[in-house]
Amino acid sequence: MQTATCHSAKLTSLLLPRQQTAVSHRLCHCLNPGRRPVTNVCRIGCSSGFWGDTSVSSIRVVTNAGGINPLSCAEFLISYGKNVGLDLSGSVAVVTGDDAKSLMPGELSGKLINANAYLGAQPIAHALNAGAQFVITGRCVDSALVLGPLIHEFRWSPHDLDLLAAGSLAGHIVECGAQCTGGIFTDYESVPDWHSIGFPVAECHRDGRVFITKPPGTGGLVTTETVGEQIVYEIGDPAAYLLPDCTLDLRRVRLEQAGENRVAVLGARGRPPPMQLKVSGCEMDGYRLTAVSVVAGGLAAKKARLTAEAVLKRVRQIFQHLDYADFTDVTVQHQSKEALEVLSREIAPAGTGMAPGLTALVGGRPKVSPVLRLVTRQVDRSAFKPQVHFVGGRTISTIDAWCDVPASEFDRGTVDESDDIDELPDAVESELSSIKLPCRLIDLAVARSGDKGDACNIGVLARRPEFYPLLRRRLTSDAVADFFKHVFPPDRDHRQLVHRYELPGLRALNFVLDQSLGGGGVASLRYDPQGKAFAQMLLDLELGPEQAGTDSAATG
Repeated sequence: MQTATCHSAKLTSLLLPRQQTAVSHRLCHCLNPGRRPVTNVCRIGCSSGFWGDTSVSSIRVVTNAGGINPLSCAEFLISYGKNVGLDLSGSVAVVTGDDAKSLMPGELSGKLINANAYLGAQPIAHALNAGAQFVITGRCVDSALVLGPLIHEFRWSPHDLDLLAAGSLAGHIVECGAQCTGGIFTDYESVPDWHSIGFPVAECHRDGRVFITKPPGTGGLVTTETVGEQIVYEIGDPAAYLLPDCTLDLRRVRLEQAGENRVAVLGARGRPPPMQLKVSGCEMDGYRLTAVSVVAGGLAAKKARLTAEAVLKRVRQIFQHLDYADFTDVTVQHQSKEALEVLSREIAPAGTGMAPGLTALVGGRPKVSPVLRLVTRQVDRSAFKPQVHFVGGRTISTIDAWCDVPASEFDRGTVDESDDIDELPDAVESELSSIKLPCRLIDLAVARSGDKGDACNIGVLARRPEFYPLLRRRLTSDAVADFFKHVFPPDRDHRQLVHRYELPGLRALNFVLDQSLGGGGVASLRYDPQGKAFAQMLLDLELGPEQAGTDSAATG
């Protein structure tokens, strides 16, 4: 079977893998229709270049590009197929059942724009089992787009937890495209040909073996470090990576270089899935306006500061006449769209009435945009009834199959205390005298950071086995908390907001920094709302003898 799985990555792009017990990615534009049918809402970008291949080669496509309206996305796809000579009637399946708005608490339901549960891989597998050539989902975990075809192809059952874990890990590695083939790699200068970087191929086997590679003749780099960085990207407790189909334990995962640009992924373990599903939604939280002006010449910083203060003072005077409240943040945010429209009109006059040297207003008059705040909850999975709809045909309920694990076997993700972490690969002590101190963290490790709501995670991987014991001793949660003290709320003890976890199989540490992103995502007014630069900053940390000690609360 050949299956292409498409990820609606973050906000605006599709990542298209092609799988033949394998997955590779190509970058396409997003199919993302609005809530109601609207003319010309959907666009098919560079994905149009392979539509003929899907028909001739019987390639089956799985994508979560349906957004919050997957049925309209499917209808558009069928209409587009007719325009290019493809009859897709009866072959397009849609997974529904993720809408959770009615299940949210009463105090939230009136404010929410949407609320959707992260569904798993079983509905996708059922759609493929029923003969779908195209499967379009709404909200689902990214890894389900890889795991679903594997369940279909290899007939894995809901009880094959280690196999489900291996397939989920494969999906986690490739879900962000070139990020595992050298993209945003710490040692970026070692990655050749960014302009033609190859998207990943995940070769998956029936017994759970996974190999990560990339198409021949493409740029990029596939090593244990490029893949390892992606494994620790956007995770929390590595002992309990909660997914709808299993709880993935990453602590024993290890990587082996299996050839040029080819890495074996071993050791994933699975436990029963959680009793609840994660639900995320968006609620309105006022409006924001961002204006960028260029100021040149001597004392430019002082001129810019005085100009900004004067503009805000002027607009506040106008607010008093219009009976508007003050800004909630100087960045600038306000509950009223009309109030920020006033500010947008008062910025350009600074070029003629305030400090000299203001040369440009980047992007023209700034536009007011809504602030959408992420809301997450855990909802009992029994409340959801996913279904597979074939456009113009039958509907299949998948509830019995995807909840096949008895409730008594469900695991809330707690760590199995019987696990002996000390026996994991490479978790051994070494002589520190072989390492010259002081040194920067980047001399000993590579790292990658990402976000989970208002929390940032930083995964740190030792460059050599003998460096790992040193990192365990010196890179404590307190050291990281002190380094990032400025990002936490001033009224909170920053050391209580950083948690450290160990991944001995990868010789890695994972740090989770709660409340570190100013609200996170589109709700944050910071320059790095998703924590992308946190790892790069931490790599500048100097490790010296004065920081010696152990982290007694390694997982606290």
